[in-house]
Amino acid sequence: MGRFLRENSLTLVLLVLFALSIVGQSITGAFEYDADQQDHGQPPIGYLQYLSTGHFVEAVFENWESEFLQMGIYVVLTAFLHQKGSAESKPLDGKSDVDEDPRTAKNQQDVPWPVRRGGLTLNLYEHSLSLSLFALFFLSMLLHAAGGAREYSHGQLQHGGEAVSILGYLGTSRFWFESFQNWQSEFLSIAVIVVLSIFLRERGSPESKPVAAPHADTGES
Repeated sequence: MGRFLRENSLTLVLLVLFALSIVGQSITGAFEYDADQQDHGQPPIGYLQYLSTGHFVEAVFENWESEFLQMGIYVVLTAFLHQKGSAESKPLDGKSDVDEDPRTAKNQQDVPWPVRRGGLTLNLYEHSLSLSLFALFFLSMLLHAAGGAREYSHGQLQHGGEAVSILGYLGTSRFWFESFQNWQSEFLSIAVIVVLSIFLRERGSPESKPVAAPHADTGES
């Protein structure tokens, strides 16, 4: 058990932080939702019922949407763009290990099975990380729209308006405002770490260059 915890500690800690955060979001969101209900003369709802409301679903997935978009675009851009001096960039000159053609290693032991299989399977596997992240982005975007349409319709009906469909909600300025306000912060945060890693260090972190490395060194080492 100790070895398992050590080998997977980063993922486990991040998942615990995620669980604590989303529980905190759901509890405080339920209080906020009930307060809004009372302001409109409606009875409060239970916590479990709140988890199925558009208010909660929209809030969760509009954030997931921006995170997966951020990571997907970052993975793709770092494959061919550079930033001199950044730990987040590949070296400016020469080829990195990640640029090697996997087809030359198909007969080596312990390579992933798509590498041994080759063909279309390998072609997809070469880009499976970005494809998965973009798939999660589009799924989150759809769930954001579904939750948002439900919450938007709830508000419309409370004020004598009409409900909207998911497609109808995608055409509202509110949906795109929610998306863009999250996207801009994600892209800014990536740009900040790319630039800060040129001049600043975090000893022991693979996201930083060695503390004694010159500012002009590009990449982790």
